[in-house]
Amino acid sequence: MLTDQKMPKNRTYLFKGFLVSFVNCSLFLATSLILAQEEVDKKAPMRLFIDCNCDKNFLRQEIKYVGHVRDQAQANIKLFIYDITNGSGGRTFDLEFEGKGDYKNISNRLSYDTTANMTSDEVRKGLLKKVQSGLLEYVLKSGLADDITYTVNQSGMTEVQEIDFTDPWNNWIFEVFGSADLGRESSRKDFKYRLGFESDHVTENWRIRTDLGLFKSDSEYETDGVIYTSERFRYFADGSIVRSLSDHWSTGIFTGLRHDTFTNLDFRYYLQPAIEFNIYPYKEVLRREIVFAYKIGYFHNDYIETTIFDKLEEGVYNHSLDMQVRYRQQWGNLYARIIGSSFLSDFSKNRLQLNSNVNVRLLKGLAVRFASRYEIIRDQINLPGGDASIEDVLLQQKQIATAYQLGFSVGLSYTFGSAFNNIINTRL
Repeated sequence: MLTDQKMPKNRTYLFKGFLVSFVNCSLFLATSLILAQEEVDKKAPMRLFIDCNCDKNFLRQEIKYVGHVRDQAQANIKLFIYDITNGSGGRTFDLEFEGKGDYKNISNRLSYDTTANMTSDEVRKGLLKKVQSGLLEYVLKSGLADDITYTVNQSGMTEVQEIDFTDPWNNWIFEVFGSADLGRESSRKDFKYRLGFESDHVTENWRIRTDLGLFKSDSEYETDGVIYTSERFRYFADGSIVRSLSDHWSTGIFTGLRHDTFTNLDFRYYLQPAIEFNIYPYKEVLRREIVFAYKIGYFHNDYIETTIFDKLEEGVYNHSLDMQVRYRQQWGNLYARIIGSSFLSDFSKNRLQLNSNVNVRLLKGLAVRFASRYEIIRDQINLPGGDASIEDVLLQQKQIATAYQLGFSVGLSYTFGSAFNNIINTRL
């Protein structure tokens, strides 16, 4: 039998043994990780980090001769892909390659254009070819050149094939769309439909746009034997013509008409000339832009009900200043927009809108996102007179007076774990 005097001594021996075992296991694990890291570096002399709004899994699956990493601090090749809508209704992708370490003197920039008629598979396959083209110089530098098979998609004859680039549509893009939504419960039923038409003509010097739409919403609610109905109807037609004046300046004219039961508009028409200045050349719009746009014009309103200012119709001259800031950089994305507007006859009737969206990579694996929206509203001249009924408020059948609108969101993400993994597995 053990005595009370021997118990602490035995426990000390057990604790020391556990501590030694823990230290040995930690050293073994650390050594294994270092060796594994060195082995990965040997097998993957090119460590690629991709940041894009695209199918990354497809690129990882098809490009197997590089080591794909999830954090740019661990990469010796960084690829940033920026995209924006182009004149054909598709997207223009700007690929920027940047080397580090052994590849620090190698950089490349490529462009890839898609059209609205291309499927998502065609888009990602075309983007894959561009990425592989951009990686070729790094492959030659890495020492893998002897293991590569080169294929040139042309015959041995130096023959130039002429391609007819004639566009029968003359750079016009058209879209017709429609949708219907039906919902029903024991005490509620809804029916909505939407129809629309859009056209867009884009060249280096001109952009001509039209946007036509019609929206109808009918709702019926029943409670305690009482039936409440809501009907909302809206149609609109907007058009604009914009002319490029230089690498920094543009001018245009905007016009349109509208009917909207929600905002008490029986009929509105407007006309607004505008001028725009971009601090950076427009060719840099994929990476950065700081744009100022000024509009001045006239609109005329015919109202469904007499307004709070005892008006059934009125015409107003107004103007607005719009500033947009957008940066797409390696550290993240930044977008901010400020719009200020007022009536020329009464500056007390004004509106200020602020919108922002920030996505920032703080450090390895850690990213933070902020989004905000704030609007000061002092120009609701269209509000109907009298008090809104409880049905109008609950069914959102009429616009209600407000002095401001506010919204804010924040998000935080942290990614950790295996940095090197080229395996794609989508099984259940």
